[in-house]
Amino acid sequence: MVDRSGTQSPHQVVIVGGGFGGLYATKALGRAPVEVTLIDKRNFHLFQPLLYQVATGTLSPADISSPLRGILSRYKNIRVLMDEVIDLDPQSKKVILRDKEIPYDSLVIATGVSHHYFGNDQWKTTAPGLKTIEDALEMRRRIFMAFEAAEKETDPEKRRAWLTFVIVGGGPTGVELAGAIAELAFNTLKSDFRSIDTSETCILLLEGLDRILPPYPPELSAEAETSLNRLGVTVQTQSMVTDISDSVVTYKRNGQIEQLAARTTLWAAGVKASVMGKVLAERTGVSLDRVGRVIVEPDLSIPGYPNIFVIGDLAHFAHQGDKPLPGVAPVAVQEGEYIARLIKKRLKGETLPPFTYKDAGSLAVIGQNSAVVDLGFVKLTGAIAWLAWVFVHIYYLIEFDNKLIVLLQWGWNYFTRNRGARLITGEGSLLQIEQDARGNYQTPIASGRCEV
Repeated sequence: MVDRSGTQSPHQVVIVGGGFGGLYATKALGRAPVEVTLIDKRNFHLFQPLLYQVATGTLSPADISSPLRGILSRYKNIRVLMDEVIDLDPQSKKVILRDKEIPYDSLVIATGVSHHYFGNDQWKTTAPGLKTIEDALEMRRRIFMAFEAAEKETDPEKRRAWLTFVIVGGGPTGVELAGAIAELAFNTLKSDFRSIDTSETCILLLEGLDRILPPYPPELSAEAETSLNRLGVTVQTQSMVTDISDSVVTYKRNGQIEQLAARTTLWAAGVKASVMGKVLAERTGVSLDRVGRVIVEPDLSIPGYPNIFVIGDLAHFAHQGDKPLPGVAPVAVQEGEYIARLIKKRLKGETLPPFTYKDAGSLAVIGQNSAVVDLGFVKLTGAIAWLAWVFVHIYYLIEFDNKLIVLLQWGWNYFTRNRGARLITGEGSLLQIEQDARGNYQTPIASGRCEV
């Protein structure tokens, strides 16, 4: 790029999104002969794999968040903008913010995905998903408010509905949420209340396919279900949710419509691409898959625009194996680092082979001393798998103080089974309880069962 004085300015790299892909691409370009602008709506990087632990009171939001400026402050060729990209002009090579335009020579889009309710967006208010800090805090509010409401409720049917938790979706997030709520109800909270017995809590995990953790080997899915059952979670597969209200979940199972009275429903069933996928399609003609992810080339660029790259959960990379790469942190990390290498190679007039993901395995935690790990060459379950899960997650936390805090917190929780972040925040919690206590909530007739 040539500036107004006619001199050659450094190569301008604009990276949109400070998640795993965007952050690792940015860090890898630190001290390179380029100028990098990282744009994100938030001023922090969020370690999403541990959001469920914020939602269930094990960790606080600051434990899994790191300020982007703090992470990148030592790189003088990097600037951070807290802003939102609303459009782009690939012909003039500019990204358009709300009040300004930023020119680029190379553009990296890493804006991720959000919840997908499969055409039932009206469920958002009654069945929150888990992608942001705000989502986690709302889940935490609802989970702990349910126990408080049950403590005050004298009607047995209404109390049972407050003590019923339905998690929709049996992927890693759903499995981890179900296991964490089970540990809360049957261990952490068992001595905290006087009018209720938290061991009567019903936790129902619904999965539409024939087994939970569908991407994992069948034997690990079976082990995960056994572990969840042992914790007190009821797992129902081949169960498709057809309706969700404030007090009832309706689902179809084995051809039968069933209903379960539940005051807390949590969504972990699907994702859809961020709006940047649609913007890219409109401005460049790139193809999108059915959930709006951008179909990328082998080098993660988009057809016809070799200087525009899409990485992380927003990218549909189908050049390795018989299905697209999964939307997990290691994929985004490797893609981000690859793009940084590719940009540096191009500046030297060199090339780089197409991106290849090195799969180190899959992990999902179920509860204390219980997890499933697929490393390809070996499959682990139980306490050994749980320890592997702990150290892998500690390794990927961004800053040293986060690693130390989380490790100490997990160690304390392991020996005490205590969860120190059991805070109910947000307006309206107590008011909702009081309204229900006055009889505004009518217990529905429900056919579903939760066996624990």
